[in-house]
Amino acid sequence: MSFEEYLSYFEDILENPDKHEKYQDENYYTYTKLNYSRTMRWLSRFEASEALKAVIDEIRESQHWIIITEPWCGDAAHSVPQLYNIVKDNKNIDFEIQLRDSEPFLIDEYLTNGTKSIPKLIIRNEVGHDLFIWGPRPKPAIEIRKKLIQEGADFEQINQALQKWYNVDKGESLQKELLGFFNE
Repeated sequence: MSFEEYLSYFEDILENPDKHEKYQDENYYTYTKLNYSRTMRWLSRFEASEALKAVIDEIRESQHWIIITEPWCGDAAHSVPQLYNIVKDNKNIDFEIQLRDSEPFLIDEYLTNGTKSIPKLIIRNEVGHDLFIWGPRPKPAIEIRKKLIQEGADFEQINQALQKWYNVDKGESLQKELLGFFNE
């Protein structure tokens, strides 16, 4: 689905949770509501660095950027709109959203340590070969999560720490990781 279709899907969940079985669960619905707010904030406020803009502007060959995600995913609420803002103006980049929990289950080919962790970015060339795979979160966020798990933090504590980190980082780590790929 396109990014616009994804946003419509997101909005339909919020307006009609009874039509979406998973979102009848109050926890999923609450996280999705928060995530929509975060997504909209990043869409309106996030701007890529000049260095990354220059690299993206230079992409002349067709690329297919696939994001595997779900509206309930807290990490995705930050990364997905940032990724979209990074590439939206380059006509050579096709940006597609695939839902983790719906067919064709592309996530099964891109597991993280055996788990279906999202969001996942797959950048493919014009003939469908994977050029780069990123996700489910920037490396500093991975380390924060790992440390908190080792310390016995619960889900809510981990979630709050990651949300604070994303707000302070403002997409800088994600951009550095993308630049690392393009500058290899």
